[in-house]
Amino acid sequence: MVGEPDPVAAAVAGELRLLEPAVRASRAEAERLLDPEFTEVGASGRRWTRDTMLAALPGDAAAPGAAPYRASGMAGVLLAPGLVHLTYETVAGGRRARRSSLWRRSPDGTGAPWQLYHHQGTPVPDGTP
Repeated sequence: MVGEPDPVAAAVAGELRLLEPAVRASRAEAERLLDPEFTEVGASGRRWTRDTMLAALPGDAAAPGAAPYRASGMAGVLLAPGLVHLTYETVAGGRRARRSSLWRRSPDGTGAPWQLYHHQGTPVPDGTP
């Protein structure tokens, strides 16, 4: 639609917001950005739902010594109208992970206009280019 931001730019902005400690510490802010059908396979191998993620994020972000995420190499592509795929790497606490996210246009108009639908993190072993 005319006047709406580029879908890839909107997804990148949302992804970067979700990496901010203040957003991760706020259930309300995270809830706006996570799709009602959100799922994740974390770098730990754990499977997450929207409810389990929303319950864990504030405590995780507020934990003493919690390392902020530094993202690099973020790239995105519009897969179909209303669906964006992002890939990038993060470093947090000395641990690297390759990440893949699917962002979709909010199906019901609640929350943010673009919401994280699925995310996967894969650990990168030390010494891997």
